[in-house]
Amino acid sequence: MRREAKPPGNFREQDIRPFPGGMTPPSWVLVPPEVEDWLRDVAALRPRSLDFPDRLAGSIVASRPSTPFLDGNGRTGRLLLNLVLVRLGYPPAIIYKRQRAEYLRALRRADGGDCGLLGELLARAVLDNLYKFVVATVAGPVRLVPLAALATPVITADALRTAAGRGRLEATRGADGEWRSSRKWVDEYLDGRYRRDQ
Repeated sequence: MRREAKPPGNFREQDIRPFPGGMTPPSWVLVPPEVEDWLRDVAALRPRSLDFPDRLAGSIVASRPSTPFLDGNGRTGRLLLNLVLVRLGYPPAIIYKRQRAEYLRALRRADGGDCGLLGELLARAVLDNLYKFVVATVAGPVRLVPLAALATPVITADALRTAAGRGRLEATRGADGEWRSSRKWVDEYLDGRYRRDQ
């Protein structure tokens, strides 16, 4: 007799075939205890430790083999990653479509025990979001911030760096080599640039 299929969002109640990369998901009866083990590991994460990015990457890798759902395990994993980050006081890590190959390569290396590349990718994603969404908002219109924090859909951080390097955007370059400008200066540059283009 065939069991009724449970709606999406419930743990799977059947075994699934091994994945093309060789990973074999555990029997469905082992999924709930494996998820509980993963939750304990995540609860033990220390957000201010130096090895936090690598440990976070390790927790992601540890959650993957259980594949608790028939579909959507990757999406659910990325959502949980961001929930963990936000609960620990970090901005979310957005992995863009253009980063897919790099992300999958980092996951494969982490599956082999080397979480460094995945940890670095996650740390960069968190830092990028910090620059894009938090620093620029907190800084106000005249405070100097890294150009990445001033990028918008209208102008990229690379275009701002080019404008700063050519002296067209008022900016300063710190001893660390990082260009910094303000929202006010970027707005003035954009206003002047569009006037020149007309």
